[in-house]
Formats: sequence, structure tokens, C-alpha cells
Amino acid sequence: MSTNLTAPVDQSPHHHKPKIPRARLSYPKVLLIISGSLILLSLLRVVTGATNLTGSGQYTAALNAAVPIGLAGLGGLWAERSGVINIGLEGMMMLGAFSAGAVGWQHGPWAAAAAGIVGGALGGLLHALATVTFGVDHIISGVAINIMALGLTQFLAKLWFGADGSAAAAAGGNDKQSPPMPDMPTFTVPGLSDWLYSIEQHHWFLVSDVAGIAGSLVTNVSWLTVVTAVVFVLTFFVLWRSAFGLRLRSCGEGPIAAESLGVNVYRYKYAAVVVSGALAGLGGAFLAIYVHIYQDGQTGGRGYIGLATMIFGNWRPGGVAMGAGLFGFMDALQLRGGGPTVHALLLLLAVLLVGLALWKFRGGRRTQAVISLVAAALLALWYATTDTVPLEIVGVAPYIATLLVLSLAAQRLRPPKAIGKIYRRGQGK
Repeated sequence: MSTNLTAPVDQSPHHHKPKIPRARLSYPKVLLIISGSLILLSLLRVVTGATNLTGSGQYTAALNAAVPIGLAGLGGLWAERSGVINIGLEGMMMLGAFSAGAVGWQHGPWAAAAAGIVGGALGGLLHALATVTFGVDHIISGVAINIMALGLTQFLAKLWFGADGSAAAAAGGNDKQSPPMPDMPTFTVPGLSDWLYSIEQHHWFLVSDVAGIAGSLVTNVSWLTVVTAVVFVLTFFVLWRSAFGLRLRSCGEGPIAAESLGVNVYRYKYAAVVVSGALAGLGGAFLAIYVHIYQDGQTGGRGYIGLATMIFGNWRPGGVAMGAGLFGFMDALQLRGGGPTVHALLLLLAVLLVGLALWKFRGGRRTQAVISLVAAALLALWYATTDTVPLEIVGVAPYIATLLVLSLAAQRLRPPKAIGKIYRRGQGK
């Protein structure tokens, strides 16, 4: 009995070394990251004196800024999990904001929210019709919807809000904005809110910082923010814990295989893209409801930032929520903190880049590590030689943060396999 020791080794291009699975982000790790972030922010506040970094007012503004971005990102997740790229989120947000303004001044904020959902869903339906039924390139269709929504809302605003002698014009509307609508109800937890605020005012290390952040979650919180949190939870359970979600995600991973198993791929893609538009529309409605009016240019590119949060979040609801929180925080900084607070963040970014450099050195990526160290040194020098940041940089801080986060997250992204691919019914038969 002999053993063949000269068997040929598979030299085909499909012969690879087994991949080492990436460590999953478990709940203890998430808690560790959150704890570390709080300690870093507390240290930064003590060192720089920038109390806005952990103040309740800052996080209340950040929460309100994060909601529309998060809804847009969640809308993108629904569409792209079914295999349809939705660049038209910005346009769907415009339609939602305009619809909310058109209805809200007469029927109140809840009717405005419902109208925003309908307006965005109509935009999603148009995108689904173009991409799913007629096979139009997803990017082209999304860009066309953005352009169409901009022109349509501007035209209808002049027609409905700014017409001479109209009821809307008499109520305060004009060519650029709708008449004002009533406030959206908010809730505050009595007792707890005042207690947390009193602790925040002592400026104790970490304790006051945690109290300030927690206080923003129990003080003057819009009920629409609560609805958004519920939508995030429902999205997770629907897409990852139900048969419907399994079939929808299969359409984004392998539509031909899904069809061969009896899944109506067109129906699921339509459902996903319409829900995507509805969520983006609700995000646009939130913007109008928050300031009580619809205004021309109100979305301000938040649909695109929402798309970035979806990518940063790796097409998962939890990741989208984290990304929206980060971008909402940066957006709120330019409104409340201004130059001095953004200036303090330069020091934090320098520290984070040093940590990134050490991680890259450990992984053997020396070139990237050196680049990170050089960038950290430049940021530290900028912080040491200045007292504030120019207003021009403060204004674009959210967009700079978007680029930085996406560049750092690019190594771990895993989009659906069939995303953006044209699918024709019958391919799986």
C-alpha cells in the first residue's frame, strides 16, 4: 500500500488560501467603544474648555440634525438591500419636505409627516418604474429624479404658496417658502430632566458629560424622533428576522437564484424602493416640521450624506444610526459651537490619527501609518498655533467628516452582490 506524494497541486485561479474571518462587532465591543469615546470627549472638554462638546444643547441639536440624515440613510438601505441603487434620495427628500409644507400649514404637523411620506413614496415609485420595469441605469434615474424634484418643487411653490391673492400667500407663504405650520409635540421626563441638567452644570469629569448627553434624550424630544427610532428597530426585525426580509435581501444578493425559488423579484424590488422613498420623504418632512415651514433648498444635500451613512454603516441599520449620529453631531457643531468648538476637535482628530497609525503599524501597513502620523502632526500644529477655525471651514465640517469617515470605513465594506445590476424577469427559469 503506497501513498501518492506527488499529486498535482491545484494551480487554478480559484485556488486561494482560506480567508481569516473578520472579528464581529459584539455588544461588549460596542459598549467599550462608546465608553472610550465618552472618556475622550470628557478629556477634550477639560483640556480645551469647549463645554459645548458634551452639553445637552449640543446633543439635542445633534439629535434633530441626525434624524433626517438617518431616515435618508435607512431609505437607501432598503433600496440597496434589494439591489437598486438610490441616488435619488435627495430628490425624494425634497418632495417630502415640499409635501409636508403644502399640507402642514392647514392640517398640522402629523398630517405634514404623512404627506411627506406620500411625496417621497411617489418619488420612489418613479425610480422603481424606471429601474426595475424599464431597466434604466440606476445612477441616471436617481440623478434625473433629483433634478426633476428640484424643478418641480420650485415651480409648485410659486404656483401654490406665492400666487397673488391665494390663501397660502395671505397666511405668510411666498415663492420660496410655505406658510408656517403648528409645532410638533415634544416630551420631557419630569424630574429626571432637571436632575440631569443640574449635574451637567457642575462640570464634573465624565459624570457631567454623561448627564449632559443623557439629558438631551429626555428633554424636549420630538415625537417624530421617537417614531424614527421605532422605524430603525422595525427595519432590523423586518429585514433580518422575517421571511419577507430574507426574500427582499435575496433579491439584492442573487435575484436569479431568488426567482428560481419562486420569489417575485419585481414585487420585492418595487416594495423596497417605494419604502426607500417614503423614508427619505419622512426625513424631508422632519426638516420642514422642525422649522415650521418648507423652504427652497431645505434639504441642503442631506440625502447625499444619508447615502454616505448607509455606506459607512455597511448596509446595516445599526451602522446607519451610528453614522447619522456622527454627521448630526458635526452638523450641530457649526450651528452651536462655531469655530472654537471645531478647533477643539482638531486635537481629538490628531489623537485618533495617532491611534490609527499604531493600528496600521501593527497590521504591517507602514506607509498608511506614516501618512496618519504626518496628518496627526499637522493637525496638532494647527491646533497649537491658532485659537479658532475659520467660519468657512466650520460650514463644511459635516462634509469633511463625511469624506474622512468613508475613507476610513472603505476597507470593511460589503455591499449586496447584485447591487446596481439590471435584472430581467425570467432569467431564473
